[in-house]
Amino acid sequence: MMTSELALLRDIERQRLRYLVEGRVKEADALHSPDFQLIHPSGGVWSKEDYLGGIATGDINYLRFEPVSRIDVLVDGNLAVLRYQSIIDIAIRGQEVGALECWHLDCYQRDERGRWRVRWSQATAVEPAVSDE
Repeated sequence: MMTSELALLRDIERQRLRYLVEGRVKEADALHSPDFQLIHPSGGVWSKEDYLGGIATGDINYLRFEPVSRIDVLVDGNLAVLRYQSIIDIAIRGQEVGALECWHLDCYQRDERGRWRVRWSQATAVEPAVSDE
């Protein structure tokens, strides 16, 4: 796999996160497959309409969403899997959830026009370590 392809996918993911935080739904829409689904840290499933629609209305408001680890990329043909840890600070329907540390597994698919678009995304919250004290 060419290093430039791996770098491109990392850049697309960082750009996607910026668009989500900035509420730039039109730009974010172009990076999400029509049949996109997100499994959020609480275990629920949001369709593309649920997710981007919630960002558009402000019901989903990212205050911060950024990788805190390297974004690992695995590519095979027209499929790519990205894995990384992030910090998310989010408010849902006006209720601040607070900072979450999450693992992400994002599956991208290259469409018929050669564009990479995220198809599935899963975020798993990392529980704070339990102290022995």
